[in-house]
Amino acid sequence: MEKDYLAINKNAWNNRTPVHVDSELYDMPAFTAGKSSLNSIEIELLGDIKGKKILHLQCHFGQDTLSLARMGATVTGVDLSDVSIDKANELSASLNIPARFICCDIYSLPDHLDEEFDIVFTTYGTIGWLPDLEKWAGIIDRYLKPGGQFIFAEFHPVVWMFDDNFDCVTYSYFNKQAIHETINGTYTDNDADITTEIISWNHSISDVIGNLLKKGLHIKDVKEYDYSPYNCFSGMEETEKGKFRIAKLAYKMPMVYALLAEKP
Repeated sequence: MEKDYLAINKNAWNNRTPVHVDSELYDMPAFTAGKSSLNSIEIELLGDIKGKKILHLQCHFGQDTLSLARMGATVTGVDLSDVSIDKANELSASLNIPARFICCDIYSLPDHLDEEFDIVFTTYGTIGWLPDLEKWAGIIDRYLKPGGQFIFAEFHPVVWMFDDNFDCVTYSYFNKQAIHETINGTYTDNDADITTEIISWNHSISDVIGNLLKKGLHIKDVKEYDYSPYNCFSGMEETEKGKFRIAKLAYKMPMVYALLAEKP
């Protein structure tokens, strides 16, 4: 690639993580007091996970990973950012929640981990950092045991077509090329005093599902939602408790989709 997207994005997430830890969106006081960071969308797909081995890809600083552990799972979280992984290990120790965390990009995970899991899990704002979803699907297949499930929730690709203020369509729905941006602030606080360079990619739903099917996974469930569980975009309003929508677009656009796939 023309630029080293891994180094650029790792630096971005290293800079963002301290801001996120202290943010209202991640609500660390509630989390440390025992509140789950997971949402109903993914909880319904997960079901009873007591005793299950779960691999959490792109886990950020580990809140969801540790929430899975609180539900009785044995968890391994993976993330590119060493600052995030350091914080995840710190939380695991301070809250006495057993978990394992690995710092690497997920394409190189086979250099660090050789196991199979009951569930591979990844949610919200993850695949946009990956240039190649065929390789991504291969990683998921590599780590699922036969009969294992892949559980995925993500912002709908229609969201990423718009400019930051949702005034106009700026980007292609399809993965035409890398999107190279310099961002002021971060999604937890647009006014945060940080500026980060990032490289990302848009991925259509057919890109996601097609590559999972290509690896032999069976799609068992797909859902789309007209809300986000997070207040993380410009101009959102909470139309129902825990459900945020773009105010000027009301109920007119999809915000999130989720799927469950199974390895035969």
